[in-house]
Amino acid sequence: MGYFLAPSTRVALSRLVTLDTAPGSAPLERLRAIRSLLFELDADPATLVGVRDALSGGADWDEIADAAGLKPAAAKWRWSGTDSEIAARQAAGRKRSARPSAVPTDLPGLSVSEAAAQLGVTAQAIYLKLSRGKLAGRTVELPDGRSYKRVFLNEDPDARLDRAESAADNDPTASPRCTLTTEPSP
Repeated sequence: MGYFLAPSTRVALSRLVTLDTAPGSAPLERLRAIRSLLFELDADPATLVGVRDALSGGADWDEIADAAGLKPAAAKWRWSGTDSEIAARQAAGRKRSARPSAVPTDLPGLSVSEAAAQLGVTAQAIYLKLSRGKLAGRTVELPDGRSYKRVFLNEDPDARLDRAESAADNDPTASPRCTLTTEPSP
């Protein structure tokens, strides 16, 4: 079997063929064999050789992308350039994917989306509650200039509000409260 596939790809292909012809093979084993073959085929040097042969035969990136089931930009990213350029791009991609999230996890309180999920309302409702003073919140600015709105649901004494005074009477659904005072006339 095969004269251009790498040995590891041939092993993965043989394993899948064996499972395909074996009655009653375990479904998870079949799935593992399929995924293993896909991984091996994607990493197989024969793929790159095939792309380079197609390019030297006059194919363009649109045709190569179509044959590979990719968009032209993705095909170029995977296979254009020298072996060292391709390896460098792949290493940089792995490095980016291994980086932690850019959003800090040690900020006080909750994010607006976390507070919305906890209260069962939309993010817009949280912003309205903050502006009306119904919820405590503040904007935390990091040394690098990024800022994050944080919400405090449980009357946290450390929560310094963005607003100096509460707008508790700014609720349009509440009945108006009038405090008229009349002084007795002399």
